Amino acid sequence: MTIKMIRIDDSYEDKLTSFVLENTEHMEIIQDANLAYDAYFYERKEQLTHTMSAIDNGTMKMHSEDEFNAKMKNLEEKLTQHYAD
Repeated sequence: MTIKMIRIDDSYEDKLTSFVLENTEHMEIIQDANLAYDAYFYERKEQLTHTMSAIDNGTMKMHSEDEFNAKMKNLEEKLTQHYAD
């Protein structure tokens, strides 16, 4: 059996569900637990994979904790200067 994920318009869901239920010898509806908790699970998974690849191939810099803290302190100082009363 082959598993495929499809996206359907909400207004068509009832028709598709009826069709699948009428043809259970050939297909079934499987609830994906990942999507039950997070509707954007696969989009986030793809983005995370892309980010990790970019770090691995060097197109995205991975900052050390010290670099991060220095940049955040600099940003905080700029924001304080700009928005301070």
